[in-house]
Amino acid sequence: MTGRLDLVHRHGDHIAVSVAGSGVELLRYVYRPEAAWEAPKPYIHPLRTLSDRVVTDYRPNDHHWHKGLQLIASQLSGQNLWGGNTYVRGGGYQPLPERVGSMAHRGFDEVALRADGVVVAERLSWHPYSGELWADELRRVEVHDVDPVDGNWVLTSSSAVTNRRAEPMRFGSPTTQGRPDAGYTGLFWRGPRAFRDGRILTPDGEGPDVMGRQAPWLAFSGEHDGADGHATLAFAHAPENDHTGADGGHPAHRFVRNDPFAAVAPSLAFHDELVLEPGATLTRRYRVVVADGAWDRERISARLAELPW
Repeated sequence: MTGRLDLVHRHGDHIAVSVAGSGVELLRYVYRPEAAWEAPKPYIHPLRTLSDRVVTDYRPNDHHWHKGLQLIASQLSGQNLWGGNTYVRGGGYQPLPERVGSMAHRGFDEVALRADGVVVAERLSWHPYSGELWADELRRVEVHDVDPVDGNWVLTSSSAVTNRRAEPMRFGSPTTQGRPDAGYTGLFWRGPRAFRDGRILTPDGEGPDVMGRQAPWLAFSGEHDGADGHATLAFAHAPENDHTGADGGHPAHRFVRNDPFAAVAPSLAFHDELVLEPGATLTRRYRVVVADGAWDRERISARLAELPW
């Protein structure tokens, strides 16, 4: 059984997707620009389970630029398209506002409620602090496979980024700049504070030791504050992410933390930089299963197997 959805678009601000007749808003896709220091870009917050439990954090006091679920570029040819302090090789994190850029909303090609879910197709442009055009992006966010019986729903996010510079764009991370175990860049999720010390699972691993490894999926389970129970988010990436594209099949390695906060990213450039040549396009697809309860490895694997790419 697939639950029906509702869609509300507050033009210039956000798109909200909810479960019809329940009052539960599953996500809010916010595209209005925010503070320059936080690298203005669209983000998803709040993200909720079917039981109306929030599973993202927004502007936590330790990192104001952490906003729910968002596509980031923490190191991009010397610029920071995530926000906040920039990691500098040999110098650590530094407040360098002249390096903080943006991902600007340009328009929607489609915002649609369909029989099988919701589709949002967006055009964006990427800019350094100085404002010139570095890249164009086509982004697609889909909400689908809502299962009220089993208590989960699915978000699929895809992106195609085309380099508009006359020189290569170099995607990196603090780890490529010398900081160990800080390879965050690409799709990034910040979990609620209550999810600290949550359980981390991959098909063949468990716990923080999976940091920096490859895996077709990674799941994070946390326990709520203010309500009984747990939630699980399973992050999967499309098989072609590691094997095709203009980047020559740059493999994804997992960034994950459950201390001092909950965070997950299937990193674009954990150990090594990803180089995108002029005119080339970097494409990626990711899937997130948002579920009520603390799911085990077998249940996660079974659900993902029901969702062909």
